[in-house]
Amino acid sequence: MEVLFVLALLCLNSFLIVATDDTYNSFVQCLTTNSIPNSHIQEIVYKPSSPSFTPILQAYIRNQRFNTSTSPKPNIIITPLQESDVQVSVICSKKLGLNLKIRSGGHDYEGISYVSSNGPFTILDLSNIRAINVSVEDESAWVQAGALIGELYYRIWEKSEVHGFPAGVCTLVGIGGHLSGGGYGNLLRKYGLSVDHIVDAQLVDVKGRLLDRKAMGEDLFWAIRGGGGASFGVVLSYKIKLVPVPPVVTVFRVEKTLAENATDIVFLWQSIANKIDPDLFIRLLLQPITVKNEAKKKGKTIRASFVAEYLGSADTLLAVMNYTFPQLGLKKQDCMEMSWLESVLYWDNYDNGTSPNVLLNRTAKSVKFLKRKSDYLQTPIPVEGLESLWKKMIELGKVGMVFNPYGGKMDEIPATETPFPHRAGNIFKIQYSVNWDEEGAEATNNYIGQTRQLYEFMTPFVSKNPREAFLNYRDLDIGTTTHSIKSYEQGKVYGLKYFKGNFNRLVKVKTAVDPENFFRNEQSIPTLPTGSRW
Repeated sequence: MEVLFVLALLCLNSFLIVATDDTYNSFVQCLTTNSIPNSHIQEIVYKPSSPSFTPILQAYIRNQRFNTSTSPKPNIIITPLQESDVQVSVICSKKLGLNLKIRSGGHDYEGISYVSSNGPFTILDLSNIRAINVSVEDESAWVQAGALIGELYYRIWEKSEVHGFPAGVCTLVGIGGHLSGGGYGNLLRKYGLSVDHIVDAQLVDVKGRLLDRKAMGEDLFWAIRGGGGASFGVVLSYKIKLVPVPPVVTVFRVEKTLAENATDIVFLWQSIANKIDPDLFIRLLLQPITVKNEAKKKGKTIRASFVAEYLGSADTLLAVMNYTFPQLGLKKQDCMEMSWLESVLYWDNYDNGTSPNVLLNRTAKSVKFLKRKSDYLQTPIPVEGLESLWKKMIELGKVGMVFNPYGGKMDEIPATETPFPHRAGNIFKIQYSVNWDEEGAEATNNYIGQTRQLYEFMTPFVSKNPREAFLNYRDLDIGTTTHSIKSYEQGKVYGLKYFKGNFNRLVKVKTAVDPENFFRNEQSIPTLPTGSRW
């Protein structure tokens, strides 16, 4: 029997290799037919037997859960060098019926830009499409989808030390996914989201056409500013408006344990987080930790970390804090004044004094196994609720929570302005977060299980009807179907959580621009059934 089993595996592997080679050969033939020279094809198209295939695949995997020997692998990777490469890749993928995964930075939490559990797929890796052109004169920049947030910050800083952009704190995130999904950072209370500052874009549609804002029309332009670009086409670049930042910003980190009155401080912070000065962003991190008591015995507690950035000097910040949040006990020695770019490095956990040149490094410092989920808090959690939360977090053991405050500019922008609907009325966006190093299914199931338990525990405290979620914290636990989703009813399950009342408009745009649902993934925008009307 063992011999027969081995022979069966060999036959299966041989069949897969032949099938992959056939797909690769057909794709190459299509590229050639569309005037792509063979020498250029060799630079941009890879099959599993190519020496560069695995290094290219792994270079932008940011979640170790999807970088194991059993993780699904693509049958082709395309690494375009220019716009026309993308256009022809779309044309040929559609002609051959290839499921196309679009990857910019690979930071998506569930790996849907580079894995699929639903049959053969191809990766369009945009890491070589990463030019950035900054114009201080009109305070704008064109940035291509494969550029990383850190590279954008660096190129802005090269031209001006008093301009910035309201994008994320993780500098290795790809611009394509970050901007198209409604990315945010510590400037959101002052300036809103990244999508609130997009003024133009270039997109390759399902017909292979290169469209700018005027050519694609306002409906499609609206959709790719927060609705997830990969549902509608391949976004190649965005034109963004820069925002002013002061010469000096101030950061601080203050930590409190339960023994240091963390419960009362966190309870109070919920009531003022979205009302405090919009120049101030204070992120709250909650984490179970191990401490020693007076008898030097180990025990568990909760650490509440308040990590902040203020657009101004330390003295002005102290005046704001003493007036609105004196309970935190902020002192002058807790504060560090620095430039805005230095604060970018601070938030990404670089040592003080690190050269800005590290922002041009596209290699991750480490890649861990991870799971993330999201929620929105609209009513403060009562003290007894917080105390029960501490007990649950300590019981679970590792999962942390990140509370990102809203208010300020977020209250001023209508929920329908972009597909991102989570605006006024929210105190915090919550991220559930766990990382681990242990390999194997047992560890994975344990830590993912912890995250799901904490998420379930929070049900009474968070938004309802729908229980809202953030698209860029992609979570395949909610309403997931297959990559070939065509059902509006199935898509509505996660679509209403991510987009609320904007979901139906996104479906209409999708149906108009990609009626055959070529651009699809596990949680893409579905099309309307043929003949359906609203």
